[in-house]
Amino acid sequence: MPFTNNPDNQNKLLAFYFAFLFTLLFNSAAQAQAKWIRPETSSDKPMWGIHNGIVFCLWPNAVETGHKGSGGPRGLIQVGYEYNGKIYLINYIAIEPIVDGKIEFSEISPSATDGKWGKLMWASDTKTNDAYNPVSISHGVISHPDSKHPQTEQLTLFVFMEQYLDKAAPYLKISIRSDRPEEICFEINNKANSAHMDRCALTATMGNYSRLRLLHLNNKVIDSRKLYSDYAGIDFIEKEAYPVTQMLKLKDGSPIALATQNESLAQLNTWPTDSAYSAKKGWRYRPDFKLTQYWRKDGASYDPSLQIRVNGRANYWAGASPDPRQYVNLPGGPAFENFELREKYYPGQKFIYGLSRKSVDEILKQQ
Repeated sequence: MPFTNNPDNQNKLLAFYFAFLFTLLFNSAAQAQAKWIRPETSSDKPMWGIHNGIVFCLWPNAVETGHKGSGGPRGLIQVGYEYNGKIYLINYIAIEPIVDGKIEFSEISPSATDGKWGKLMWASDTKTNDAYNPVSISHGVISHPDSKHPQTEQLTLFVFMEQYLDKAAPYLKISIRSDRPEEICFEINNKANSAHMDRCALTATMGNYSRLRLLHLNNKVIDSRKLYSDYAGIDFIEKEAYPVTQMLKLKDGSPIALATQNESLAQLNTWPTDSAYSAKKGWRYRPDFKLTQYWRKDGASYDPSLQIRVNGRANYWAGASPDPRQYVNLPGGPAFENFELREKYYPGQKFIYGLSRKSVDEILKQQ
């Protein structure tokens, strides 16, 4: 008698089929859940991101795997990249509101709690729970933002900060999509008691770590070594900004600004043996891969004020010390330190920051 004509065998086949289907669905669900990096319990480190992609956290936690200590200055968002089970710190994002033409810096503006440099920041799953609570845990909210692609997930949470001295009160809605694991979207809003902001800059403020020297525009590449060739001081050096008309565009018209390294990976990983550099080893590039860094707008809708702003340094940052002996030169010459898009402020404006193992050409082709 054929196997399927036997009632007992039919029941066994159905049982096997449903068991197989359950296992498949369970594994798919587990895999979907496993790709996100976020705190599940109070003992988990509060950081958020996605495997083989972008990850971020807030002071006093450190985003980099194995790092001991606070992980960097207060008042900055630490952004890293997870690859092969290890997270590498790549850059910091500072929040810099401009009120009445004057800028205030999140990492050096004093906290109202202790007067020390750096605004306190904290995370929340909702925009209504905005009171500072250092022991609260934000898991982040998983949603499905694209009805045409229901398998796409998005992790979203809010980051709040102390009110600034100029009375600016911005907050951020931060999201990462599973189909764009190398990007983080920052949406800027303001509380009701905020002073009017001319702009609220989000700046990637540690380009010297990756020694970013090449800024890619639509008709040329700006080389920091040539741009700042006449400068060798210990301060920041800044020249003109680049308007949106000089920016590269994606296929949908989205403006994008890309910054890359001019050195090989072997050169980046090599650290000078001179004794002056021994105390500065934290600046040595640690990932075993290179990353293209970029800022972009989402879609072709943007304010005409949009522009690229960079500044540079010839020396690694040494805590604003006025003593030149505390500084060492960047191997290979000046690099871009701050890298950002500037745009007139409006509530809900979005800036997307990317860290990609792809080249500039590959990024432009895939969009």
